[in-house]
Amino acid sequence: MDEKFEMLFDMMAEMKAGLENKMEAGQERLEQEMRFGQERLEEFDVVSSTNGWTDFVKASQLVASRRGSAWEDLQGIPADNLTDLTTIEKALESIFEKSHLTQLYRNKLKTRRQKPGESLQVLTADLERLMSMPYAECPLDVRESLVAQYFVDAIREKTRNIQPN
Repeated sequence: MDEKFEMLFDMMAEMKAGLENKMEAGQERLEQEMRFGQERLEEFDVVSSTNGWTDFVKASQLVASRRGSAWEDLQGIPADNLTDLTTIEKALESIFEKSHLTQLYRNKLKTRRQKPGESLQVLTADLERLMSMPYAECPLDVRESLVAQYFVDAIREKTRNIQPN
């Protein structure tokens, strides 16, 4: 019976490791997309100032250059505001800051593990810091429950290897 439990624990650890690898890969992809998006905006600023574009032309070019999910994110802006540069810039900043960063922090929370020699207080403080972005609007009791679950997950790997006498 103990052998079967050990096999089950090994299979669970293997599955968990595979999921963590996928989440870390997703996190890296999100970070790359964010850097790419930031680089594109910086390039856009250089081109627009080199060409002496007005705010109207900048807004029109930004809207015209959106593809895929970036275009979908701008769909909520009323048509008469699609030529207002400030509105477009705020929408793009909001998209990058909220959706991408929220997902990034959630992935970091899911993959966070206690480091060798790291105190439980330091681990808890880091988990609470990571919680601040994706769950800022959640009620306090929900955040406390989530951070407790992330805490258990972060230390579970260490405690699983401790065998009772």
